[in-house]
Amino acid sequence: MELAKLSTPTVANAVELFNVRGREEGFADSSVRCVFPDLGVMVGYAATVRISTATRPPSDGLERTFRYWKSLLAVPPPRVVVVQDVDDPPGLGAFWGEVNANIHRALGCVGAVTNGSVRDLDEVEAIGFHLFAGGVSVAHAYNHVVDYGTPVEVGGLPVKPGDIIHADKHGVVQVPVDVAAGVPKAAALIADRERDVIDLARSGDFTLEALRDKVRRMREAGNDFH
Repeated sequence: MELAKLSTPTVANAVELFNVRGREEGFADSSVRCVFPDLGVMVGYAATVRISTATRPPSDGLERTFRYWKSLLAVPPPRVVVVQDVDDPPGLGAFWGEVNANIHRALGCVGAVTNGSVRDLDEVEAIGFHLFAGGVSVAHAYNHVVDYGTPVEVGGLPVKPGDIIHADKHGVVQVPVDVAAGVPKAAALIADRERDVIDLARSGDFTLEALRDKVRRMREAGNDFH
């Protein structure tokens, strides 16, 4: 994917140019953090699942897990598993560890996003499996699948199966499928505009008046900066 060449803040900025949602939408809040920033960018199509670790699994828990694994294959690769821990509060136990990461990697998943907890950090990072999580736990407790293939919400971000997920050390953003192909070009346009301001700030010609003029022209073109 061309999107993998872009940082997540760049993608978030580029999506804004299409005016398909409010600027307060489309990204996970800071309760979901990148666990392995050195792994770089993660991009993939969302497979969704809801889990619990604080309640005992149902009698059909193992069969439900088998069906969930099979459902992953219906999502185009590369796959990102978006996991909503439905417990209140979430994160008592870790759904993600060395075993689950290896299983999901074999099933074509490149990483996971969850409001719950993760563990076995050294082992998971060693296989290059991305994790974005609400916390870390030493135990898996009663982790089990509640349901799968339905809309979920993680860190305030609603996600549906098949959504495009883009994430890096800054956080997680959902890229609307309808505009995804245009995001790289939009990102390049924004980069050119921002470069004008950065070059001015680093030059010997910098004045507040010149800065005001540059920023005004950026805003008139529908572009913000930070």
